[in-house]
Amino acid sequence: MIETIHFYHTNDLHSHFQHWPRIHELVTTRKKWHLEEGESSFTLDLGDHIDRSHIFTEGTLGKGNVDLLNKAQYDVATIGNNEGITLSHNELENLYLHAQFDVVVGNLIEQDGKLPKWLIPTTILTTIYGTKIGVTALTAEYTLFYSQLGWQVTEAFDALSNQLMELKKKTDIIICMSHLGINEDEIMAEKFPDIDVIFGAHTHHIFHEGKLINNSLLAAAGKYGYYVGHVTVDFDLEAKLIVKKQAHLYDTNELKECANEDEFLEELAIIGKANLMETAFIHNETFKKEWFKESALSTYFGKALTAFCQTDCALFNAGLFLSDLKEQEVSYFDIHKMMPHPINPCVIELTGEELKDIYLLSLNESWPNLEIKGLGFRGVVMGKMITHQFTVVDQILFVQNRRIEPTEIVRLATIDMFTFGYFYPIFKESPKTYFMSDFIRDVLIVYGQKQQLI
Repeated sequence: MIETIHFYHTNDLHSHFQHWPRIHELVTTRKKWHLEEGESSFTLDLGDHIDRSHIFTEGTLGKGNVDLLNKAQYDVATIGNNEGITLSHNELENLYLHAQFDVVVGNLIEQDGKLPKWLIPTTILTTIYGTKIGVTALTAEYTLFYSQLGWQVTEAFDALSNQLMELKKKTDIIICMSHLGINEDEIMAEKFPDIDVIFGAHTHHIFHEGKLINNSLLAAAGKYGYYVGHVTVDFDLEAKLIVKKQAHLYDTNELKECANEDEFLEELAIIGKANLMETAFIHNETFKKEWFKESALSTYFGKALTAFCQTDCALFNAGLFLSDLKEQEVSYFDIHKMMPHPINPCVIELTGEELKDIYLLSLNESWPNLEIKGLGFRGVVMGKMITHQFTVVDQILFVQNRRIEPTEIVRLATIDMFTFGYFYPIFKESPKTYFMSDFIRDVLIVYGQKQQLI
C-alpha cells in the first residue's frame, strides 16, 4: 500500500501579513481535506515569520505571530535570524510560551551548553498509518550576534550529523527545515543523502517544482508569503521506502480572496499601535526628515548615537528617518513609525587613514538615490551619508575639529547594516562591538529621555 504524505510550508514571511488570510485558509482547509481522505498532512514554518518593522510584531514582541501560527494549525516551526537576533534573550525565551506547535532548532543552545526550555533539537511526526518522520531544523550561524545575546549557535552540519545518526534508528523518512540559505542547502544535499526533503529559507529562493540533488528534494517558497509550498511524499508501507516525492508552489495572489482581508490587516495595526501608545519622551521642537541633506534631525540622531556608543563621531544614512520628529509627547509608536528598522548600533575601530577613506567613500554620488532592501533596512532610499563630527579637509582627517593622525585609532559609531561589507568592505574585518539587542530607535528614545531631564 502507498501512503501519500503532505507537507505545507512557509518561510520568510517577515510580518508581511497581506497574504496571511489566504495562507491560513489554504493550510487549514487542506488539512481538513486530507484528514477526510485518510491522508496525513503537516504544516511547517521555516523561520523569519516575525519582523519587528511591522507594528503588530513590535507591539506584541512576536507573540502575535505565534498566535497566528497557532490558529493556522502549524505543526512545527523553526527560527530564523529575525526571531533569533532581533529579540533579547528573555524575549526569545518567552516568544513561544503559548505555542501549540513544536519549535525545533538543532544548532542553538544556552551559553552554558544546556538546551533552552523552549526548543527541541529534533522531533518525530507520525502519520495516520504509523509512518515515522524525523524532523530536524537548522538556523543561520550569526555566531557573534547570538553570543552577545547569551546564546551559542553551533556549527550546523556538525549538529545535523549527530542528529541524523539518531533519527535513522527511529524513523522512516527524514526532513530538514533549513534557515541556512540555498548554498548551504545544496551542500547539505550532497553531504547528507539520508535527508529525504530539505525545506529551504533565509535566502528567499524559489523552487517552483523543487530541485533534486543526490537523494534530497529541495523545496523553497521565496518570501513575504507570496507562495505556499506543498511537498507530497508517496511512501510504500510494506517496503518501507519512498517511491515518489514532488514539490509545488501555490501563488497566494491567485488564491481565492478571503472575506475581510483589509479588516484583518487593520486589526493587526490597531493591536500593535495600542500596545505602543505610551509616551517615550517629550520633544519641544519639530525636526523634519531630510533624505538628501543634513538636517536638525540627523544632527539630533548623531548626538544620540555618539552618546549611546560613547564615541566622538558617527556614520549613518539619512534614509533611516521615515517621518518627522514632532514637537509633542512622542510615543513608542511614533518612534517606531520613524525608524522601523531592526538595525543595531555598532562601534568600529579604525585608524585615522581608514576613517579618512570611509569619509571619501561616503561622498559617492550614486548612493543617496539607491533603493535598497534587506540588511535590516526598511526604508525607501539610502539617502545622504551623514558623517557626524568628522570631515576631511585638504586630505587631513578632523574629528570634532581635532586633527587625527593616520595611525591614530578612532572609535566610530555606526549601524550594523554597514558592517556586512556591501558599502564599506573594510568594516567587515575591522574590530567591532555590536549593541544587542538595542535597536537604533532605542538609541533615540534613550537620548530623548535624557534630554527631557536636562
